Amino acid sequence: MVREDGNFADFYAANYGRTVALVAAMLADRHEAEDIAQEAFARALPRWARLQRYDSPEAWIRQVALRLAIDSRRRVKRAAKAAAALTWPDTTADPLTDLAIGQAMLALPLPQRVVVFLHYHVDLTVMQIARELRLPEGTVKARLASGRRRLERELSAPGEQASFAPGGGER
Repeated sequence: MVREDGNFADFYAANYGRTVALVAAMLADRHEAEDIAQEAFARALPRWARLQRYDSPEAWIRQVALRLAIDSRRRVKRAAKAAAALTWPDTTADPLTDLAIGQAMLALPLPQRVVVFLHYHVDLTVMQIARELRLPEGTVKARLASGRRRLERELSAPGEQASFAPGGGER
């Protein structure tokens, strides 16, 4: 658990909250996000001797957490389809109705949601996102632009043009 220039516990303490926030933004479920973040860190611990030498061990954690979130989302969708086939349609209200930004983020396709979240909440540049997700920078820019346009539409009142570009354009 201890490394030469620090320890895993310090790394965990510094990055756990951001990892939970990333996954919670993807899934809209804080409890599931905490479970996924803990699983990502649990997978990192036995690999710590190697991971600590990476330029960004946090990027490895995010990759694992995102993969686990995608797997979780797939499981939930499969379970929902199975439940829908066995029960009456669910007419309950969306639990995020009072959180407009949460709803708007959830309306984004997952690839756009990941890029928007990494850019605005994790504060990664387009280049860093491209490297971390192993995508061309142009793809990241396109997803970011599409995500912004959709968020503007989702968040603006009828007849009003919202501007979703905190801190300016792409970096």
